[in-house]
Parts: sequence; C-alpha cells; structure tokens
Amino acid sequence: MNEVISTDKAPGAIGPYSQAIKAGNMIFCSGQIPIDIATGEFVSDNVAEQTEQVLKNLAEVLAAAGASLNDVVKTGVFLADMNDFAEMNEVYARHFVDNKPARATVAALGLPRGARVEIDCIAVV
Repeated sequence: MNEVISTDKAPGAIGPYSQAIKAGNMIFCSGQIPIDIATGEFVSDNVAEQTEQVLKNLAEVLAAAGASLNDVVKTGVFLADMNDFAEMNEVYARHFVDNKPARATVAALGLPRGARVEIDCIAVV
C-alpha cells in the first residue's frame, strides 16, 4: 500500500504529483527546488544557498515520512549549469558526511521556475 507524504514545512507540489510516496520501507521524494517556505520565493540566486535550501526542503519531506537524510540511498541532482557543480557539491557533501548515497548529477536546461539546482531522492527506513 502506497502512502502519500505531504508536509507544510516544505514547498507543495507545483503540478500533479506528491512531495513523496512511501511504498513499504522505501520513500521516493520528488525533486525539490530552492523555495523558502516562509516567503514562497527562492532563497537566493546563489547555487550554494539554493542547494542548502533544497536539502533543507528534502529533509522536511523525509521527516514527514519518518526518515532523514541519513536514510537516503540515491539522489538525483539536476543543475541548470554544470559550471555550478563544485559549489553545489561542497554544500551537498556537508549534508552527507557518514551516509554517501549513490548519485547521478546531470545538466538540465529549464528547471522549474528558473532554479539553478533541483534534487530528488530515494530513502529506505
């Protein structure tokens, strides 16, 4: 039985999808972009600050499902510009110190609302 995960502590879906779906002991989180829930706007135009906000948003969705970033086994990172890789990676590494999930990072032109970074993940609890 699949469970829809939803929290008001992270930006809501901007389309016909869920923030996350829990299927058994697996949690599939939709991509998060750098929206600050307090303002409804991007936290900044800086990719490091955007990455920090994206990971904060993912952590809130995971928390609503009874998980954390420590439970993540796979991430997908989408960058509007691969020149931002090093800056994104520095922030990302601070959030995945002991747990280093498998990851794919790709350039993706035209991220939602003009974001510079979007990250999705799969977690196991």
